[in-house]
Amino acid sequence: MAEARVKAKSPAGESVFAERFAVFAECLLTGVWIAVASLGVVTYPAAFAAGARHLRRRMAHVEGGWREFVADFRRAVRGGWLAGLAGWGAAVAVWVDVQAVRAGIPGGPLVGAVGVFALIGFAVAGLRAAALWAPGDTWRSLLAQAGRRTVLDPAGSFLIIGGLAVVAVSAWFVAPLAVPVLGAVAAAAIAVEERYRRR
Repeated sequence: MAEARVKAKSPAGESVFAERFAVFAECLLTGVWIAVASLGVVTYPAAFAAGARHLRRRMAHVEGGWREFVADFRRAVRGGWLAGLAGWGAAVAVWVDVQAVRAGIPGGPLVGAVGVFALIGFAVAGLRAAALWAPGDTWRSLLAQAGRRTVLDPAGSFLIIGGLAVVAVSAWFVAPLAVPVLGAVAAAAIAVEERYRRR
C-alpha cells in the first residue's frame, strides 16, 4: 500500500512526492514575484491575482512562467490599483483608531478592536478575490463576492488568517523569509476557494 502511494504518478508523469515538492517550490518562487510586483505600493492586489493565476496554471499542469505572470499582472493592475488604494486607506483608518486607543479616548478600545477586525476581514476578502481573478473580471464584483464568502465561510477565512499570521511571524523572526511565504498565502487562498466551491 505504501509502495503504491510512493509510486503514484501525477498527470505530468512525476511521482506524487516530486509533484508536491515542485508545487511548494513554485509557491516560494511566486512569493518572490508577488513581492517584486507589490513594490508599487498599491499594486499588491494585482500582484496576488497574477501570482494566484500562475499557481492555478501550475497545479493544472499548464505551461506558464514569468512572462505570463507579468502579462496577468498588467491586466490585473488596471482596476487592482484602486483596490490597493482602498486597502491602504483602511490601514490608515485603523492606525488612527489605534492612536485613539493610546490617547485614552472614551470608547477607544472598542473602536480600535472593531477597526482591527475590519482590516483583517478586508485583507481576507482581498486575498479571496485575488485567488479567483481572471482577465476580464472587475475588482468591484470580485471583492463583493469575496466579502460574502469571507462571512459565509468562516473556517476558510480563518485558514487564510493563519497564512497571514505565518507571514507576520516569518517577518518578525527573519524579515526576508516573509517574501517567499507570500506565495504560500496565495496558494492557501486558492485552496480555500476551491474548498468553498466544492461545498
